[in-house]
Amino acid sequence: MDSVSLSEVTVMRRTHLGFMQSFRQPFSGVTMSPKFYHSKGTRAISSSVSSTKSQYVYGESLAAIADSDYKMNGLTLKNRISSVKERLLLYAFDDEYGGVVVDHGKLPSSPTVFTSMLQSSLSDWRRKGKKGVWLKLPVEQSELVPIAVKEGFEYHHAEKGYVMLTYWIPEEEPCMLPANASHQVGVGGFVLNQYKEVLVVQEKYCTSSNTDLWKLPTGFINESEEIFSGAVREVKEETGVDTDFLEVIAFRHAHNVAFEKSDLFFICMLKPLSDKIIIDNLEIKAAKWMPLVEFVEQPMIKGDKMFKRVIEICEARLRHRYCGLSPHRLVSAFDGRPSSLYYNVVDDDDDPSHSNCRAEFY
Repeated sequence: MDSVSLSEVTVMRRTHLGFMQSFRQPFSGVTMSPKFYHSKGTRAISSSVSSTKSQYVYGESLAAIADSDYKMNGLTLKNRISSVKERLLLYAFDDEYGGVVVDHGKLPSSPTVFTSMLQSSLSDWRRKGKKGVWLKLPVEQSELVPIAVKEGFEYHHAEKGYVMLTYWIPEEEPCMLPANASHQVGVGGFVLNQYKEVLVVQEKYCTSSNTDLWKLPTGFINESEEIFSGAVREVKEETGVDTDFLEVIAFRHAHNVAFEKSDLFFICMLKPLSDKIIIDNLEIKAAKWMPLVEFVEQPMIKGDKMFKRVIEICEARLRHRYCGLSPHRLVSAFDGRPSSLYYNVVDDDDDPSHSNCRAEFY
């Protein structure tokens, strides 16, 4: 049997003693089999394994006891002790990378019990050659977080209802666990109507230098939300205008933005389906349809080389001198899931409908 901790030995010894006592009671006054006897002064068990008589003393040779074949109530003593040891470990399942994921739905409620089980589990996983450990602790059991940290776990990420901790077991190998998400994803909607007016907003909360700036409706993508649907949603939420997504015109990649994360910002061209403006009073101070020529003449826009280039790209797209990226739903054999692949096709002789570069915006 594998080596166990002192706490495991104590529990198994007590279980074994209690089990033996319960076993003897029904046979009070009955002649016992030579396999079992009680010697004066020392409780012992005698068995014959491979014609060799051995003696085992309670609490002093659990390995030998576990290897014996005594049957009690239909169970061997070895199975009973193994069962006790298993109950000392946290419930977990193997992942596909040689690590384990702890079942957060079966965590003990007692911090003391959690400490013992965590220590025993780490020993067991180390012995089995496991690598990374993922430990998700719900906010309702936040008192377990400092215990795990004390045992060597590190913070990975936190959400509203939980904190995720990780532990890398192999000391001789660099940690191969993937890091927390490194990017946030934003979208901006470039909506142009038939009068060459662009839909713009003024935000309620902004820096003093941008107080009077008219800008595109922007926002962040929600979890499990597509870029194209996020752009349509943000425009609708801020201005009340319904739109159709056309294509991604360009995207910006910046670093050390919010919370020291990198930022991906996708500029999307949208076709208006309505023109009535109903602003979101929580975020937006004002919104309107603004002539494109007036929009680009704003000092802040004219002084921003990158945004000026974005407007140039949008104007080139209107003249069919540039083609953006449109989403195409495809299924990958790697995971069997549908996903969006963004690309453009200038000319497809086999299927002209594949070309999104001929689309009109109004």
